Formats: sequence, C-alpha cells, structure tokens
Amino acid sequence: MRLTQSKRKGGEKMGMSSRRVRPLFWIIFVFLGGLLGSAMATQYVSRLQDLIDSRDPRLFGLPINPTALTPIEETLLYGSFIFVGALFGLILESITFHKANKTRETWEMMDPSGKIAAILGFVLGLVLTALIVAIVKGPLWLNLILALVLCYIGVVGGLSLKEQVGFVLRGTAAPSKTDHRVSYRPKLLDTNVIIDGRIADICRAGFVEGPIFVPKFILEELQQIADSSDSLKRARGRRGLDILNQMQKEMDLEVPDSSMVDPAEEVDARLVILAREVGGAIITNDFNLNKVAGLQGVDVLNVNELANALKPVVLPGEEMKVTIIKEGKEKEQGIGYLDDGTMIVVEGARRLIGETMQVSVTSVLQTVQGKMSFAKIRENGEQESETVEESIRSYTSGRLRRKTRQGDQQGVCERSG
Repeated sequence: MRLTQSKRKGGEKMGMSSRRVRPLFWIIFVFLGGLLGSAMATQYVSRLQDLIDSRDPRLFGLPINPTALTPIEETLLYGSFIFVGALFGLILESITFHKANKTRETWEMMDPSGKIAAILGFVLGLVLTALIVAIVKGPLWLNLILALVLCYIGVVGGLSLKEQVGFVLRGTAAPSKTDHRVSYRPKLLDTNVIIDGRIADICRAGFVEGPIFVPKFILEELQQIADSSDSLKRARGRRGLDILNQMQKEMDLEVPDSSMVDPAEEVDARLVILAREVGGAIITNDFNLNKVAGLQGVDVLNVNELANALKPVVLPGEEMKVTIIKEGKEKEQGIGYLDDGTMIVVEGARRLIGETMQVSVTSVLQTVQGKMSFAKIRENGEQESETVEESIRSYTSGRLRRKTRQGDQQGVCERSG
C-alpha cells in the first residue's frame, strides 16, 4: 500500500485557500460591525434628541435633564460605537470562520446520499419559511431567525431520514454493515513512537484500527533528526524513516491537513492541537506528552502501558531462575531482571553478583514505572515479613501501591480450610 499523497495535497490546498479567504472575511465582518455601530450611534442620537424635545423627559420612569451633544462629543460617540461594532465583528468573524471550515470539512467527507439529503432538507426549510411568512406577517429579523431554524431542522431531519430508511439512492442510502472504518478514530503517531519501532509490529498485528495519521511536521522533525550532526541522533532519525517506509508498504498512512496549527508552536503542542481538531487519539511512548494530552482532553494510547499490560504475571510463591547483576539499595540485596524487563530484588544476594540461582517470589509491587518483584533465595528458607516490608519501602519511599505476600495467602487458605 502507499502513502496517501492525494489527501495531503488536498489538505494543503484547503489550507492555502483558507489563508487566502481569511482577510476577505476580516474586511467584511469588520465593515459590517462598523455599520452596525454607526446605526446604533444614530439611534442613540435620535433618541437623545427626542428626549430633549420632550416636555417631561423620563428614562425608565425617572425624570432626567438631557443636554444636546457638541460636535466633538457626537464625533467621539460615533467613533466609539463604530470601534465597538468593528471589534464585535472581528470576534464574530473568528467564530464564523472556524465554524465554516468545520462545515466544509464535514461536507467534503459526506457521502453522496448525505449531500442529497442535506440539500433537500435545506430546500424544505426554505419552503416552510415562505409558507409561514406568507400567512403570518412579521419583522425582517424574525423572518431570518425563522428561516435559519427551519433550514437547520430540515438538514438534520434529512440526514436522519437518510440513515434510517435509505434516501434516494438504494446503493448509497446507508453505510454497509461490513464497512466499520467510519466509526474508527484516526490515530496520530508522534516522533518517539516511530523511532521506537514497536508501533509497526502493533499495527501489523491488527491492534490499531482506523486511519493512521503522520502529520507533516512529524515528518519534518524526523528529517531534521536524520540530518543531525550527532551520530546517535542521526541513527535514530534514519531508523524512524526506515520504519515509516516499512509501514507505508504494508498499510495506508495519511498526512492530514495541519494548516489550522500554528507553526510557531512546539511539535508536541501542535500534535495535541491537531488531534483535538480531527477528533483522534495520539499514539506515543512519551510520558510527558501523555500527561499534557490527557490534561487537554485528548485520548492517548501509550505503547509502554501496552507493553506493561502484556508482561506475564508473577505470583508470590512462584520459583524462577534469576541472574544477579548488581547490588540493591538495602543491605544484602541483589537485583536481577526477567526477560521482559521486570526487576527482581533478591534478599541475601548482594555477594552473589554474576551468579544465576533459583529464587522464590515473596511479593509483587505495582509502581508507576511498572511491576517490581521481591524474592528470596530458595535455599535460605522463609524470610521475615519485616525484612520484606523494609525492602519494599526502600523502593517506594514508604508508599505501597499493591503488596501480596505468600504468607498472607497461606493464612487465608488455612482459615478457609
């Protein structure tokens, strides 16, 4: 399979067209806001003149003594209203522009039957508006609000009708039950997880479903790392590019439109913003990015958490062979590792570094970094519970997350027996 270049080009064209149209939006909305401010200033001056001409001027039932505005005051009044109106138009432009962009993206992703249903619903809303206006006379602003509401209801109703009973075209009326891709969220890859390489095996095994996005700024960062003068960084960057090339041959990778993201932001910040815009999830192994994205409401799939979840369970009382490779924090402790990277703290093995021995697990501790097991040398018999607890505290700063002991389980078995 190939990298979806057409979608990348389409996204770049959409971003370029949006940047070209944006100044026109600014001018139109600022101009309309200024006109609105000028109209409100005229209404204010007219109302003030009516109060001056009145024999008993009152405002909200209270007597007042209005005075005529001087030319300078009137000019300042008009300028203030026009400025506030233009500012209001600028704010309204920002909201309207983003809503229009999202509406355009939704329209382009909609299937033909959905577009037909939306158009028919819109026309139906206009027809109902014309019928109601012909019967009930009302001001222009009320007719506009009525048209907007009825057109919106017509579009929503048309789309709902299309999805439930099939609309206009039998072949494209409703999505096929066998096509589930529309329900999957896009997954965005960050630089670290690409260089890590495990994501290729995870995708190949079928654990990641839906479109896989590789943003353009992620590709640029990989290219910069691959061109680095540091040999280690250069090797990591080239490894990441090789992994992407391998994934490109086996699955569809898409380069989404990232024009809505500020290029001045950092790469991680841009990735989080883009994931929030497209409604996707980030795949990473970066702990800090995981926390930042979670705080901003973006779902994260952490490869390290998946690896920890797939590690085999070690239970108290289980025996295994461990090679002691270094000293522990406490006296007479030695440390070894299982094949999956789980650390084993062995009591009484401080002077046995480099030796492989049979040990018996006494307790298992779950920490933020992963699982940690405590064991004793099989030939030394049972260890004191106080010694085990001190060993655990030395690695958790006194905060126990989860602790299981073989002696506790034996006591429960004896009582149940």
